[in-house]
Amino acid sequence: MKILVLGSAAGGGFPQWNCACEGCRRARSGDPAAKPRTQSSLAVTADGERWLLLNASPDLGAQLLANPQLHPKAGLRGNPIGAALLTNADIDHVAGLLTLRESHPFAVYATPRVHGVLAANSVFNVLNPDLVARRPMALGQPFQPAGADGRPLGLEVEAFAVPGKVALYLEDASAGPGFGSVAEDTVALRIRPADGSSEGFFYIPGCAGMPAWLADRLHGAPLVLFDGTTWTDDEMIRSGTGIKTAARMGHMPMSGPAGSMAAFAPLNVARRIYIHINNTNPALLEDSPERAEAEAAGWRIAHDGLELTL
Repeated sequence: MKILVLGSAAGGGFPQWNCACEGCRRARSGDPAAKPRTQSSLAVTADGERWLLLNASPDLGAQLLANPQLHPKAGLRGNPIGAALLTNADIDHVAGLLTLRESHPFAVYATPRVHGVLAANSVFNVLNPDLVARRPMALGQPFQPAGADGRPLGLEVEAFAVPGKVALYLEDASAGPGFGSVAEDTVALRIRPADGSSEGFFYIPGCAGMPAWLADRLHGAPLVLFDGTTWTDDEMIRSGTGIKTAARMGHMPMSGPAGSMAAFAPLNVARRIYIHINNTNPALLEDSPERAEAEAAGWRIAHDGLELTL
């Protein structure tokens, strides 16, 4: 099984188009220690031929161009993406579906909650229902995703809820502290080959906490790609780029006693990789003390084009 990181940044990418923080300035200037990144998305394949897209970022068009593995292989039209799977309804995870509107047959997997959001927005009707199958996935029930033609992609996926928050544009202030969030609003994935040839990996691009049950589930995993949005909880406030904490946005910070580095320290995860990293996070900078601290703790910072094999 091969995993291709198409995009590793959080919403807005790195550098973000309207941001002049230190990291964005350095990335925009061509500083080799501040490599640009597009918005978070993965592609996974069991056979090297047919791929499952994990989240469809607004940068998907550029990501497809940048990765020859996802170029048309034969015939006048075509693409090796057989299906797309969405972990939530965030703009940075669904907007790229519009890029796939050019008469390409594929399937879209999501929870009923996310499918409801897509169905309520008529712009997604550009995905021709005769070509694009919208298939629900149930939490806690492993399944084998298939292309629009019904042929399985050779992968087994289990989606399960993790602590998080409803997408920003769906927040309901009248619904109380959780803004109307439900379990299906923040989903993690366990993906492995359908033939059981490896244990697979976990993909968790958004997560607001590490309850004991989740720590138990991740313990001893061979590979986890985990939410790396911010370095500290108040990062955006201190940098002057925003007014919300990481917790308010539905994310764990990397650092500190309540951060993900501390939470993962006793879990014996073989490979730990941060993904969905905000432009304000100093760990993006290869020469920063924060990057050194993360790497010393056994973490790798994902970059666009990173290839992993299990």
